[in-house]
Amino acid sequence: MSKESAVFHRHLDHEFLSLARGDGNHLILENGQKILDASGGAAVGCIGWGNKRVAQAVMNQILDIPYCATVFYTTKVQEDLCRDLVDSTGGKMSRAYIVNSGSEAMEAALKLARQYFLELDPPQPQRAHFISREHSYHGITLGALAVGGHAFRRANFEPLLMKNASRVSPCFAFRGKEPGESDSDYVKRLAKQLDDEFQRVGPANVCAFIAEPIVGAALGCVPSVSGYFKAVRSVCDKYGALLIIDEVMCGMGRSGTLHAWEQEGIAPDIQTIGKALGGGYQPVAGVLANHRVVDAVARGTSAFVHGHTYQGHPAGCAAALEVQRIVREDGLLKNVQAMGDLLAKGLHERLAHHPNVGNIRGRGLFWGIEFVADKDPLLLFPDDAHVSMDICEMGLQKPYSINVYPASISTIIISPAFNATKEVIETIVETVSRLVSDYFGKVEAM
Repeated sequence: MSKESAVFHRHLDHEFLSLARGDGNHLILENGQKILDASGGAAVGCIGWGNKRVAQAVMNQILDIPYCATVFYTTKVQEDLCRDLVDSTGGKMSRAYIVNSGSEAMEAALKLARQYFLELDPPQPQRAHFISREHSYHGITLGALAVGGHAFRRANFEPLLMKNASRVSPCFAFRGKEPGESDSDYVKRLAKQLDDEFQRVGPANVCAFIAEPIVGAALGCVPSVSGYFKAVRSVCDKYGALLIIDEVMCGMGRSGTLHAWEQEGIAPDIQTIGKALGGGYQPVAGVLANHRVVDAVARGTSAFVHGHTYQGHPAGCAAALEVQRIVREDGLLKNVQAMGDLLAKGLHERLAHHPNVGNIRGRGLFWGIEFVADKDPLLLFPDDAHVSMDICEMGLQKPYSINVYPASISTIIISPAFNATKEVIETIVETVSRLVSDYFGKVEAM
């Protein structure tokens, strides 16, 4: 790319690779280099690239009607997508709201949670406080950033962020469990901490607790331990607060079930979705709300005081609907489970004993590798280290030519397409293992 680019890139002093096209599990640069996309970008690509069926569905919709002013109209494609999403929850959720990004989805979820309490009879206007978790990420817009716990992304904008948000510890066994502590005792300790936070801010003031079933960008594929979400669901119910589950990165099949909460034995009041919803073929994300929330609005004003020019965008809905049909018709959730097991087994066999690999964790086709300076004793990399990004940048170069994704300072994410084959998974394992070994060998030699 030219240094005279007119694009306001994420980094103005970086020479970005020029992406020409995608083909299945690979990305092809303008110079012809072929890169194995082992992360689907930011865990977005779920059916690979170059799918003509999705492209045709989008093109057909654009030719029919490319835009819908939702203040006046609806479209069949939006109605069909929302029905498909609601039906996929087995009756747990009632309505869907389609937007264009995960950040937009979280903004809508926050407003919907607040409005829910205003619609009750009698209303509870004092409920305006949100509790989330440290080392979480819920979006880059100001509202979403305010309820998130991503310290680096918050830092420059702290004076602009709302103050009615607080955070508790994440459920992160690798770093959070005490020596000899059982999973059940760990869950009890975290549940008590959440309960204590409700008490500190006033239980009647809490609007919602927000959490990712599998923490994505902020920590790198950290699943909760068994029983955690049942415990926090109980705390929310005890005080009448809502539970917002953020599945923008880990949901829509990425974890092995269409909704990650299906593995937790609970259902949320409000859920955000994105990324694998449309597989990268159009910008699309969404919010799902349960009957409790929707019924309160319906009995009250019946109008959600929120809106976007491009909400329910027909082309985005067409892409998402076709991607979800492919996931279902091709049995891709079963493949996510099978290939996820193969990926986990391969990563553990090849890398678990590496002196700089501290933890390998994840579910489905959503796996993180956390690196440490030393694991005996456990010595974490300092906050100013750039280990994950350095590894990702090195991976893009020959002879590796592989795309993995950086999470936190020292964790990479591996999240290939749901239709990845055994051969693709084996290539990912071999290449990532070689990349990690070469990177730390190079560091030691310096």
